[in-house]
Amino acid sequence: MKSRAARIPAEALLALRTRLSSLPVRDPGRASAVARTAGLYGLSISSVYRQLRNLQRPKGLQRSDRGVPRAISQAEMERYCEIVAALKIRTENGKGHKLSTNEAIRLLEDHGVETPEGFVQAPKGVLVASTLNRWLRNWGYDHPRMIRGPTAVRFQAGYSNELWHFDMSPSDLKQLDQPEWIEPGRGAPTLMLYSVVDDRSGVAYQEYRCVYGEDAESALRFLFNAMAPKEGTTLQGRPAGLYLDNGPVAKSIVFQTVMGHLGVDWRTHMPRGSDGRRVTARSKGKVERPFLTVKEAHETLYHFHRPKTEAEANSWLLNFINRYNDKPHRHEAHSRAEDWCSNLPEQGLRDMCSWERYCAFAREPERRTVAADARIHLKGAYYEVDPDLAGEEVLLWWGLFDQELFVEFGSKRYGPYRPVGGPIPLHRYRKQAKSPREKRADKVADLAARISVPRSALAGPEQAFASAEIIPLVEAKFEDPDPWHQFSYASTLDARRGIADLLEKPLARLSAEDLEFIEELVTTTINKREIAKAIKTRFGKNPKT
Repeated sequence: MKSRAARIPAEALLALRTRLSSLPVRDPGRASAVARTAGLYGLSISSVYRQLRNLQRPKGLQRSDRGVPRAISQAEMERYCEIVAALKIRTENGKGHKLSTNEAIRLLEDHGVETPEGFVQAPKGVLVASTLNRWLRNWGYDHPRMIRGPTAVRFQAGYSNELWHFDMSPSDLKQLDQPEWIEPGRGAPTLMLYSVVDDRSGVAYQEYRCVYGEDAESALRFLFNAMAPKEGTTLQGRPAGLYLDNGPVAKSIVFQTVMGHLGVDWRTHMPRGSDGRRVTARSKGKVERPFLTVKEAHETLYHFHRPKTEAEANSWLLNFINRYNDKPHRHEAHSRAEDWCSNLPEQGLRDMCSWERYCAFAREPERRTVAADARIHLKGAYYEVDPDLAGEEVLLWWGLFDQELFVEFGSKRYGPYRPVGGPIPLHRYRKQAKSPREKRADKVADLAARISVPRSALAGPEQAFASAEIIPLVEAKFEDPDPWHQFSYASTLDARRGIADLLEKPLARLSAEDLEFIEELVTTTINKREIAKAIKTRFGKNPKT
């Protein structure tokens, strides 16, 4: 389909005609002036002459009712246009198929449409499809305009690390020849490309990871590497915000918990249609652009040399990402890396925690019932918990990146527990020490065998008994940043139990001087590392950890 010729502005045509009128009829300058104007507007010389002839030519007469419907009133035609446009929107499916104008007219004439303002039915033969389509276009009710999204708003962070864009995309390489791990029965894992991009500077950091779909564990490992200090790349530190899609990662409770502990405000894309006609994820271009660049400028070279392992692929990718970050900024007169360094926040970079602390945050909740032997079978390992929890329904907090297990029952948290061996051999059986619950149960059972009620309980009350006093429970408040008591004991009593575990014998077997030393030690500190060091110095023993 040929496009219309460009229209020369009226003032330019007037100026050209003025120049031509000042020259003789056969002057060669007239042709050169017309040729320059034609080249300026990308037209042919004949088009310029034609527009000169049509300049200020009287226009033809038009009907006095031009732009107004003739069969029915304008208000009625506009109402029918609104209803037809609404029918097209309501009947559109995911593939763009919708009700035609002819079918919409048939529904209006034969059956009518129920609207909030009442029932509307068009008379036969009044509405014509071609006429209705023309009014739909002229008045802006045509379907492309009705489904067009709102105007896009471009945003940019004010400083570096204020907002990161996070996403993942399957690599064009698909799979590695030597993946680091393969899950039995599922084939080779997919080579996935993980990426974060700083919103202000455009600095990117990417990694390859072999995964079976999008999972929170791989995403959290990548995010730790992105936030941790690294050699040979620019991006680091905890961002103030993280922007990602509504995938399995954002829906994971572990991801939400870790981001909460790190102080990262994570946000997801608005679903399609959640805000009128808004399109999903308009702002993904800042993270999708590096994906496309890597696949076109870097992964195409894999036709010559394929990486064998994940480490080799990541080393090659890091070399390319460093060159990508040295490219010019999208609108500043320096590179992306220079923009990131020159726009750091006034309070400085927010340091990333250690890997051990990060592992403590990444814990998955799961509700289980403890077996009768006070053991829990989890991921092929057995954990022996407190005997007081035997038979109870508890909430497990098992780590994604470590083997420690915490158990939550009621308002109390137990642990950490580590995997133990199998069943105890027959001739080495030992009886479990009675837990506080069992002691209470024995005491109540003994009391039940001894108590009795007076005869007046049947014959009638003879005296009033005072009601028992209600003793309020003492609650321990949660203290951060050690929610799992991995670095400090919960109380001095737990510290004494920990010392007994370090010495591998009860404290009652120690001398009076040793007991006095331990009492002074737990009164001074309950830090596990300090207590272990003091016990090793005092008793000359390497405590187990």
